[in-house]
Amino acid sequence: MTLLSVLDFVGVAVFAVSGALAAGRKQLDLLGVIVLALVTAIGGGTIRDVLLGRHPIFWLTNAAYIIVITVSALLTVAYAHWRRPPHSALLVADALGLALFSIAGAQIAEHTGLPAISGIVLGTITGSAGGVVRDVLSAEIPLVLRRGNLYATAAIAGTATYFVLESLGAIHPIPAFTGMVVIVGLRLAAILWGLQLPVFQLDSSAGKR
Repeated sequence: MTLLSVLDFVGVAVFAVSGALAAGRKQLDLLGVIVLALVTAIGGGTIRDVLLGRHPIFWLTNAAYIIVITVSALLTVAYAHWRRPPHSALLVADALGLALFSIAGAQIAEHTGLPAISGIVLGTITGSAGGVVRDVLSAEIPLVLRRGNLYATAAIAGTATYFVLESLGAIHPIPAFTGMVVIVGLRLAAILWGLQLPVFQLDSSAGKR
């Protein structure tokens, strides 16, 4: 197993933990825990593969994904009964998972011959769409839309950086590594220092007389 494969499964496990914790906050049963863990961990990659027409979808040909997700979700439930999960550590791990998945999705799009802008979109979908599905199923405003959470924005910036460096002929793996650093850096900046995009807000009294 290559290092990238190991990191891929680490990212899947981290996202599965995120989904399991979301299920715990909504007090779902074990089936609900596993379902949210699954959609969080492989939802983005599944949507990417459907859009690209890649069949069979990646996790259908490799049962290890389902096993890793299920085990991670159940271990999260067991751990939570014993001790409160470390929130800060999970946020950092989630940022790393976002970076890995977004760049991986961008590379897959690139290898199919799509233009860079399409690669940025698909990379962002790969990294963040699973969390969107998780939040929708949990009846929450998706994290990517909440103020003060540079989530999809970080993925867009990182994948764009990847394609810019690729176009400049940077030596591998510099483009991928730099793109991941950008994603993690922006995501952690949003968490630690409240870095956010400008907010569009309409005055509720505007237009009233």
